[in-house]
Amino acid sequence: MAELLAIYNEEAGGADEAARTAATEILRAGADVIDVPVGRKDLDEMLDASPGADVVVMGGDGSLHVTVATLRRRGELGSRTVGLVPLGTGNDFARGMGIPLDAEVAARIVLAGRPRALDLLADDADGVVVNAVHLGVGAEASARAQPLKPGLGRLAYAVGGLLAGVRGPGWRLSVTVDGRPLAEGRPVLMVGVGNGVTIGGGTPLTPRARPDDGMVDVVVSMTTGPVDRLAYALRLRRGSHPGMRDVVTDRGRTVTVTGEPVPVNADGELTGPVTRRTWTVMPAAWRMFT
Repeated sequence: MAELLAIYNEEAGGADEAARTAATEILRAGADVIDVPVGRKDLDEMLDASPGADVVVMGGDGSLHVTVATLRRRGELGSRTVGLVPLGTGNDFARGMGIPLDAEVAARIVLAGRPRALDLLADDADGVVVNAVHLGVGAEASARAQPLKPGLGRLAYAVGGLLAGVRGPGWRLSVTVDGRPLAEGRPVLMVGVGNGVTIGGGTPLTPRARPDDGMVDVVVSMTTGPVDRLAYALRLRRGSHPGMRDVVTDRGRTVTVTGEPVPVNADGELTGPVTRRTWTVMPAAWRMFT
């Protein structure tokens, strides 16, 4: 039988113990499953103990991000295929990939064993992005949503977005895509760089993005006035924001953002503020069961 290392974070906000247990039982029916709770400190230890195992992430975008980043650091993206049983709060990468949010159905997809090659974004600070990275008001909204997630679940993203949208100052930034200027020193509300489609539990940041086309989709919103911000927020939820007058888009392989210190959210991981960052597409860098 195939060997699977099923990892989960006991402290993750969206974890559902009953769903995880049911999914694990399904995996055990078709594979030799090592089911362990892990954190950042002991993931390497678990991987060392199971050198031939593929990895099943039983969690959300943050857990997937940490797992893929660790496999890349270890040089194992090419030797281990990743499965995903979406048990997080937002589960945005699963949504974009068409992986069912039903844990038991997702577990059966892993057992079917059909790997798909996917792109990965690497930044110039040795970080990675699996789904999407966004800077500005979106990252500010995520920061405000974090303490609300245990009580509000997915609704925390909407509340955090409202607070950040009203209070966010805007940042003077320049954005280039493959060397082409997309924004040059103008006040910017939000920059989105999407390998996947959605953020925040289903908000379509880059509606046309595909995680296996060797390209990344970029959206820059310069809608910094109070009324324009509200209009942007409403249209962002529907995925129609690329058609707005002060929103510009592009596609490419390398994206650079420079300017005033701005917060960053990469797959739900909050960092920054930064004054410069570059992301580059790594085509077909890893594999996922889909």
